[in-house]
Amino acid sequence: MKLKFAVAAFAAVSFISIVPAMADDGDPAAGKTVFNQCRACHQVGPEAKNSVGPVLNGVFERKAGSYEGYNYSDANKGSGLTWDEATLREYLKNPRAKVPGTKMVFPGIARDKQLDDVIAYLKGIKADGSGV
Repeated sequence: MKLKFAVAAFAAVSFISIVPAMADDGDPAAGKTVFNQCRACHQVGPEAKNSVGPVLNGVFERKAGSYEGYNYSDANKGSGLTWDEATLREYLKNPRAKVPGTKMVFPGIARDKQLDDVIAYLKGIKADGSGV
């Protein structure tokens, strides 16, 4: 009886300890609203064009500083980054800390839920701009 209780208790504690580590997938619809903060400089969609910032269609798995026709800072081009979820999360939280010398003046998104949501939104936008 004691062994069954110990196993059950261990399983419960183990499950509880991993739940907070699981990332929130985010809500793409809410992320579209969060993305409004980004629209002053970035475009997405089939007709998107470079503006103050580069087009963000298909940003996931893209090398930093590589979108055709955009004039990136040397810091961004030389960062060696590839935009995956973890890297983009750090960058959007504090762009200048992640890439010192970036010309992106956006101060960052402080709330984790907003980061989850905007990342979920951006993940859904393909290189051709579909998914907006």
